Amino acid sequence: MDRDFLIDLFADFGPVTIRKMFSGYGISADGVNFALSLRAGLFFRADEATIPDFEAEGSKPFQYSTRAKIVTVNSYWQLPARLFDDSEELVQWARAALAAAQRAKVKKRPKAKKAAKTPVAKKRPVKRAARTTARRVGKAKRAHRSRA
Repeated sequence: MDRDFLIDLFADFGPVTIRKMFSGYGISADGVNFALSLRAGLFFRADEATIPDFEAEGSKPFQYSTRAKIVTVNSYWQLPARLFDDSEELVQWARAALAAAQRAKVKKRPKAKKAAKTPVAKKRPVKRAARTTARRVGKAKRAHRSRA
């Protein structure tokens, strides 16, 4: 899928940002990535609330192969092919995918930092280049003194 096709596909959904990612594109709205367009197809973000819809359509989660194994990414599921021809229903699925991505983003928020302890001054090691330069300068001074 090329960029222009994706722009047309999401026209009824609203403004989306499409960025190069891996072997395809990442699609986001409101700064949240909710879809991936890859060689294998179009994948929407899913969670425990939306995965049953994908399963009912016979969709599968995103998978890729490494040298050692096949990795399944259960947070992205392939968009059912019939939705490419039904823009109204595609918009509903895209909104559900965006909601799933926003829920996942809320879960990932960092925990509040603990009160910082007073830092203890540590002696930093001198970098190798700085030591070498210091040695050269020292040698040059000694050589200069011995000539005088």
